[in-house]
Amino acid sequence: MPRTSPQPAARSTRPHEVRIIGGQWRRTRLAVSDKPGLRPTPDRVRETLFNWLASLAGATGGELPGWHCIDVFAGTGALGFEAASRGAAVALLCEQDPALVAQMKATRQKLQADAVRVERGDGVAQLERALAGQWHAVFIDPPFDQDALYERSLRAVARVLRPGGVVYLEAARAWSDEDLAPFGLSVFRHLKAGVVHAHLLRAVGSA
Repeated sequence: MPRTSPQPAARSTRPHEVRIIGGQWRRTRLAVSDKPGLRPTPDRVRETLFNWLASLAGATGGELPGWHCIDVFAGTGALGFEAASRGAAVALLCEQDPALVAQMKATRQKLQADAVRVERGDGVAQLERALAGQWHAVFIDPPFDQDALYERSLRAVARVLRPGGVVYLEAARAWSDEDLAPFGLSVFRHLKAGVVHAHLLRAVGSA
């Protein structure tokens, strides 16, 4: 009998998932579409980030009561939904890909997440036209190879932070105070997890 070569295993078409870590929708899973440049913040990093934010909010249980947050490159919406799950009053999710926008809107409806707003369009433009002092937290995590998006986002962000407000910056390299000085920002917290460098930034001179 002729020997037959083993057939390659069929590639799974099931999307990857991330989960909401805390708050009212804890353990809710969000699908991750297979799209170039889409890189959801890992669960471990998001858990650390929201512990950082909660300590600044001065609330117990990892909450962000009444915060106004914007996710400039929302993708799956994991950061914004996490913020809303923990009590943020506003979580604006900005995304240009129509399929991702539709997915986030479906999640918003499923969760009845009234604090979440999903907008299709240029998230950096949202920063550029935002009111001064509008946001408690700004999430910036564009595709790692898009240097121009980092520069443009950071140039716009210091003006829109509330007093004591923070920027989450996710990148493939560590950003130093020297790198950030032209944007009026400095590093408050930093974490490296695998290839991800997670930074929490503050405006220079912020208490």
